[in-house]
Amino acid sequence: MDHIISKYCPRINFESYEDFCNGFTINTPEQFNFGYDVVDEWARVEPDKLALVWTNDEGDMKRYTFADVKRHSDQAANFFRSYGLGKGDVVMLILRQRPEVWFAMVGLHKLGAVCIPASFQLTPHDIVYRCNAASVKMLVVVSEDGLLDYVRESVPKCTTLKNVCTLGEPHTDEGFIDFGTELYAQSDVFERPTGDQAATNDDMMLLYFSSGTTGMPKMVWHDFAFPLGHIATARYWQCVQENKIHMTQTDSGWAKFAWGKIYGQWICGAAIGAYDTMKFKSKDMLDAIIRIHPTTFCAPATIYRVLIKDDLSGYDLSFIEHASVAGEPLNPEVYNRFQELTGLELREGFGQTETPVLFANFPFFDVRPGSMGKPNPYFDIQLIDADGNPCEDGDEGVICICNVGDHGPSGLFRGYYLDEEVTRKAWHDGRYSTGDMAWRDADGYYWFVGRNDDVIKCSGYRIGPFEVESALMEHPSVLECAVTAAPDPVRGQVVKATIVLTKGYQPSDELVKELQNHVKHATAPYKYPRIVQFVDELPKTSSGKIQRSVIRNADVHYRHSGDK
Repeated sequence: MDHIISKYCPRINFESYEDFCNGFTINTPEQFNFGYDVVDEWARVEPDKLALVWTNDEGDMKRYTFADVKRHSDQAANFFRSYGLGKGDVVMLILRQRPEVWFAMVGLHKLGAVCIPASFQLTPHDIVYRCNAASVKMLVVVSEDGLLDYVRESVPKCTTLKNVCTLGEPHTDEGFIDFGTELYAQSDVFERPTGDQAATNDDMMLLYFSSGTTGMPKMVWHDFAFPLGHIATARYWQCVQENKIHMTQTDSGWAKFAWGKIYGQWICGAAIGAYDTMKFKSKDMLDAIIRIHPTTFCAPATIYRVLIKDDLSGYDLSFIEHASVAGEPLNPEVYNRFQELTGLELREGFGQTETPVLFANFPFFDVRPGSMGKPNPYFDIQLIDADGNPCEDGDEGVICICNVGDHGPSGLFRGYYLDEEVTRKAWHDGRYSTGDMAWRDADGYYWFVGRNDDVIKCSGYRIGPFEVESALMEHPSVLECAVTAAPDPVRGQVVKATIVLTKGYQPSDELVKELQNHVKHATAPYKYPRIVQFVDELPKTSSGKIQRSVIRNADVHYRHSGDK
């Protein structure tokens, strides 16, 4: 039917990548609101259209139509308004993947309020910082013992917080609001605000806290036109299909949720598959995938790495027609092995919390394993060298979005909230610098090198961690690995590999030497890891993305402690 997407894209079908580059555009209306113009519109024209399929580790299943989402999001908007919230007020959600996270987000969009999706892995320090930095007025959390303890500790230090709402098991905390009970008691009719109460495209819709290698997390703010930028993400990279289920595995607190579990997918008329879990376990996820039965699937590379190392026999995944990967670079070894086991190509995509998909292995051309693919034509993307000039093929440069002026197209963030200095460093002279390094081959494929501040500088050499990780992943003993820079008094930095071994292998000095020699033969010898650490597991986000910053910070702390 393509009813919604055709309102915003004059052309939606393309014959080649060149045709895609020449013909893909997005028309952004003057006042776009995802809640009304997508959710409510689907509910009007196809009320029984499937919107959400939900499951958890216990095997429970729930299904919601767009009419259900409209009704419950109207109830959510009325709930928030009943506590005095309106346009521009800030609400933080820590709801994992409970169905209510979709109702709450859409309700906040309808109200014109600002939503901060947050991870359930936050500590009290994290919660306090976010609440005070963004002037949060309401906090909505799942009522799990550990998280509630953190919230109880945090609330007295949150200076702007007016209300705390909980979802789940009942508790005895005085003053905490039972979100689950009160939400569904509200009226399911909410009229679209008009005049000064209506959100405009220039208003803030989402705030994401994005951590870097130094300093406190930055507040990445997106406006109400942001969802339209994810049309390319959903339709042309994830290849979602109308009336079919798309499943991206991620917690609601991460930007990948916006990429794969709400905006572009619902604009395209696809249903969303949600697996609500606290911790990734391959068997549990495979069982959930079987229950949800998605046609298209997306996950971080870590999840694919574990799946191919575990036993996939006995699982018929033939109902999946398209698989994509993002969140961290994909090692060619993982691509090749997953294709052997399932027949599916993993189509990698790349972007940031600040953007929709910027590069992808779109369906118009063949995959080159390890490559990010080619640029999203909606943006003017260039590689820029240290002198500010476009790079030639083969030369490394910083990925930049050019010709964006002071306000980029739909989907690009508007800046770092309340931090003009940091915004100016990244976005100036009409160009946004992502801080990510890449190079382009002669056929127009782009290859990720690393964050500009993640590139390892050892004795004058610049070493991209991804290339070393890819080499290590080819060794049969390596289940997972993370390559980082470790401080060194002589070389400045050295390459460190933190490795989880596959079953049947044990740490030893002999294995360290074997892995080092393997890297020396697989890539330039100077890139080999001078430090190899074997661990039982790598630090990860709840969506399975490796947290290399945790390893780096631990190494710096160890170095400083040793210097005392």
